[in-house]
Amino acid sequence: MSPRTLTLNDELYRYLLSISLRDTAVLEELRRHTAQLPEARMQISPEQGQFLHWLVGTLGARRTLEIGVFTGYSTLVTALALPDDGRIVACDISIDYTEIARRYWERAGVAQRIDLRLADARQTLRQLLAEGAAGSFDFVFIDADKENYPAYFDTALQLLRVGGVIAVDNVLWSGRVIDPNCTDRATASVREFNQRVFADSRVAISVVPIGDGLTLARKL
Repeated sequence: MSPRTLTLNDELYRYLLSISLRDTAVLEELRRHTAQLPEARMQISPEQGQFLHWLVGTLGARRTLEIGVFTGYSTLVTALALPDDGRIVACDISIDYTEIARRYWERAGVAQRIDLRLADARQTLRQLLAEGAAGSFDFVFIDADKENYPAYFDTALQLLRVGGVIAVDNVLWSGRVIDPNCTDRATASVREFNQRVFADSRVAISVVPIGDGLTLARKL
């Protein structure tokens, strides 16, 4: 046994994908499309997508929320894990990137499960609360601007049912969180958010070193 998480070299990473990634042609094509874009680094890794798909299925989720869509890969893996009557409320502000997402959702046959809302996500979350949606979501994925992580998390927790899970991406922030020379606002926000969630008695947490670090918070 290893006393700490393994560091994956390229060969071991390829092996990991070979024994775990159950891909579809549409998912693979969307990854390739996104890889050509200037902001391709915003795309979650395929093994992280597979993990989200597994998690949504394990929770038996029917109603999910996503904050930060980009080109729609995480939305797609979530939608594919939902039953036919499952629904995702997907929040983003980019028309251009979400137009790409819409095309691939249509091709995968899951567009009817996705309610895309193009607005400031904080506004959308407040609107959901006003509509009486508190405690109605099974799963939330947060992968958006880091400065607003605390606001997203707190409101999402109100929308989540007891026993539901919030997954928050980029909590290891490519290692910048432990670099004292990194004092930019985004890095400082991730550090502050991590400490807040660690101290939050409303949730049980686990930080999984997959992708760029993923915090899982189960509502107590």
